[in-house]
Amino acid sequence: MQSSNGRTAKAYVLERLGFDGLEQKLLSLTAPPPKHLLIRMRAVALNYRDLKIVKGLYARPPKLPLIPLSDGAGEVVETGTDVTAVQIGSRVMPIYMQGWYTGPQTRERLGWLSRGGDIDGTAVEYLVCHENDVVRIPDSMTYEQAACLPCAGVTAWHALISVGRLQAGQSVLVLGSGGVSNFAIQIARIRGASSIAITRSALKADGLRKIGATNVVDASNLPGWDYEVLALTGGKGVDHVVEVGGRETIERSINATSAGGQVHIIGDLSGAFPPKDLDAQAISIKSITVGSKEMHEDLTHEFERSGAKPIIDRVFPFSQLAEAFNYLDKGTHFGKIVVTF
Repeated sequence: MQSSNGRTAKAYVLERLGFDGLEQKLLSLTAPPPKHLLIRMRAVALNYRDLKIVKGLYARPPKLPLIPLSDGAGEVVETGTDVTAVQIGSRVMPIYMQGWYTGPQTRERLGWLSRGGDIDGTAVEYLVCHENDVVRIPDSMTYEQAACLPCAGVTAWHALISVGRLQAGQSVLVLGSGGVSNFAIQIARIRGASSIAITRSALKADGLRKIGATNVVDASNLPGWDYEVLALTGGKGVDHVVEVGGRETIERSINATSAGGQVHIIGDLSGAFPPKDLDAQAISIKSITVGSKEMHEDLTHEFERSGAKPIIDRVFPFSQLAEAFNYLDKGTHFGKIVVTF
């Protein structure tokens, strides 16, 4: 490829909070600096986090203007000097948290920057990033499928595998059918664990069964779903909860957890914990923040080995990113929403 100097890239820029603040622009490109790559993005995927950022509801307000979205996949088309990890033509996924390569999350998170929040994200035709901040895409995976992994997939892996040490024969409870919950069901199935999914939609209940949920509980007709979970587990409770509901569901999630079990809090939990004696039950609660490059690589290898594929609901063209956000906002989808260039 010729030098990117003088070239432009289409991008969406959030100039102000709200859907009307999302503007498509042409940005100037410069050649990637040493140890950096220029990636021609082929697909990006949306997360609820992205929706909250655009609407101004995210816990950490972004500094505007900002290129949104954290997930994507593309092809390396140019490299700066001294790049050794990948080459032109490599298919890659930028990692969610720039600079977090291995090890557990820390309180300080010094140097870790999240795409589409702390730094510009993936809603851009050409993306520049450091060679260490990408993961290779397996040959068996399309750009659209790969774009679904970095945020939701890695979060579920972090919770159940890196922290939870999920074992065959254990049980996992998921709430709803969002990206993290769906990935958690798939990971549980791959690892030989059972899963129970809570939903209020009969249509989504069918989808949850198809992707591997062992049992599905319809919470619309059974408000005390935690007791149904206890019944399904012979009164024991589940070994792991992937908790995405926050204040509205945390008490029931804890009640449905076995002694010695783990509740993995995904995202920001609002409200105080209920007054249940967690120490007496030996229940541990851990807040999960996406994950490292190593976790991303491990998840990718596991999906490649098992033949599992991310669940995609609908694909939009890049010109319809606003429509894709509106579709996500409706909450009727089952699977990831992907945008292609």
